[in-house]
Amino acid sequence: MQQSTPQDSQKSTITPNYQKIGIIGAMQEEITPLLSLFPTHTAQAMGGNVYYEIPYKNATLYVAYSKIGKVHSAMTATTMIAHFGCEAIIFGGVAGALNKDLKIGDILIATKLCQHDVDISAFGHPLGFIPEGKLFIESSKILNGIASLVAQEYGAQSAGTKEGILLKEGVIASGDEFVHNAEKKQWLIDTFGADAVEMEGASVAVVCDSFGVPFCVFRSISDSADGSADVSFDEFLDSSAKICAEFVKKMLDKILG
Repeated sequence: MQQSTPQDSQKSTITPNYQKIGIIGAMQEEITPLLSLFPTHTAQAMGGNVYYEIPYKNATLYVAYSKIGKVHSAMTATTMIAHFGCEAIIFGGVAGALNKDLKIGDILIATKLCQHDVDISAFGHPLGFIPEGKLFIESSKILNGIASLVAQEYGAQSAGTKEGILLKEGVIASGDEFVHNAEKKQWLIDTFGADAVEMEGASVAVVCDSFGVPFCVFRSISDSADGSADVSFDEFLDSSAKICAEFVKKMLDKILG
């Protein structure tokens, strides 16, 4: 894991011209602060979910919370791309830290993601690997570069603190399990080199990679993914979600001009 630097932002020298952008969170709590920043929106129900359509600047935003887990998040990403025609996906929310250098309130942007609960090792494949697929899915360097710029230029205002936003880059592991013990935490570090763990990002990455759609997954650190994870997660969910909402808004302003 490394901290984003001014040089990292040079990854993005061209601002993409997206007309439709999808924004996903896993839980209602993760998109409510974002919707409050865009009071003009319409809702459309589809596939047991609700998609909020927001006209913003020269583009249309589609916002939804997928519900928890890899299946629901994959369904939501697929709907945004295949039905609504989204040309880029931004997934924001909260995650548990695995790397000891990540502190609550930091933002970790995924350089690559994996599914930690996929196991067909009985057939000689590494953990997390699916035949005809990839063990790790890499995110968009352009979108990650824009996120780095946002952290540098708007960090203090976005976070509402003197310290500003501390953006770091690293590996995110996803699985259908809320990690709550130190043993599983260490296993994720040893097996995948993961810096944070959550339950949706890698499945969104697989969908976007399959459709050739650029994506960015970033997480505000809300808990330490150890034995006290269930306590700190509840305590810091709201504040972390607000940080993510402000961060997404700043990213959109950078993308759309």
